[in-house]
Amino acid sequence: MVRKPLKAGDAVLIVDVQNDFCPGGALEVPRGDEVIPVLNDWARAARDANLPVVASRDWHTVNHISFAERGGPWPEHCVQDTPGADFHPELKLPEGTVIVSKGTGFDRDAYSAFDGTGLADWLRRQGVKRLWVGGLAEDVCVFHSVRDACREGFETHLIRSATRPVFPDQEDGILKRLREAGAIVEEGAPA
Repeated sequence: MVRKPLKAGDAVLIVDVQNDFCPGGALEVPRGDEVIPVLNDWARAARDANLPVVASRDWHTVNHISFAERGGPWPEHCVQDTPGADFHPELKLPEGTVIVSKGTGFDRDAYSAFDGTGLADWLRRQGVKRLWVGGLAEDVCVFHSVRDACREGFETHLIRSATRPVFPDQEDGILKRLREAGAIVEEGAPA
C-alpha cells in the first residue's frame, strides 16, 4: 500500500459519510461502509499532525427539491435532524472537526462541499494548500467537491480507497474527468 505523508498546509475532507448513503440507508451507495476504516486512518493522521479535518454532510429540508416527490432525481434522504442524516456511527471524527452542511435550502440542491458553504475561504484562512478527499459518493458529491477544490486552486488528491460510486459501471469516466480537472487520484493510507 502506498503511504502518503501529511504535512503543513494539508487538510482532510470527508464527504457525506452519512447513514442514508451506507448499506441499509435510503440512498445506499454499494459497499459505502467500506470507506470508513480508511477515512478513520486519514482523520487520525490529520489529528496527530494537528491539521484540519472537515466533514461535509447533506442536510436537506423536508420536501427538498432533489427528492423524487418534488421531481428531483433522488429518493428522500439526509433530512435534517433525522437518523439518516447522521454521520455513520463507525466514522471517528476527531474533536474539532469542522462540519459543513450543504443542500440546506428548500429550492436549491448542492452536491459540492464548496457550494455556498464558504469552505474555500475557510481553508485558505487555515493556510491549506493541499486537500485529501474521500467519502460518498464518488460519482456525485465527492466528484463535485473534488472538481470544485481544483477550481479553487487547491492541490486536490482523491483517496480512491476511501470512496465508492453510486454507479460503479461509470467509475472510469468519473476518474478520467477528475484527472482532467486537475485532481490526483491516489491509493493508500497516510504515513
